Amino acid sequence: MSEENPLEYRYDTQLLIEGEDLDEDEIGEYFEENFKGDCLLAVGDDELIKIHYHTNEPWDVLKYCATLGEIYDIVVEDMVRQAAGLQG
Repeated sequence: MSEENPLEYRYDTQLLIEGEDLDEDEIGEYFEENFKGDCLLAVGDDELIKIHYHTNEPWDVLKYCATLGEIYDIVVEDMVRQAAGLQG
């Protein structure tokens, strides 16, 4: 972290995964074991999971989630820009 970027993880990544036999616990464990980040939220049921995660590599999160089912309502916001008063 630097003075210009006080955040350890820059990108707020949010999306929905629609699929079959989804398991929020398994998805959460995969995130913890394979991605660097924080503020993980993986909630839903076996057909729809909402993901919220702070990371520096949102593209890796999207690639993984796309293997689980259809992903949509994808939002990746730059929290450093937001903190500077700019559009994220």
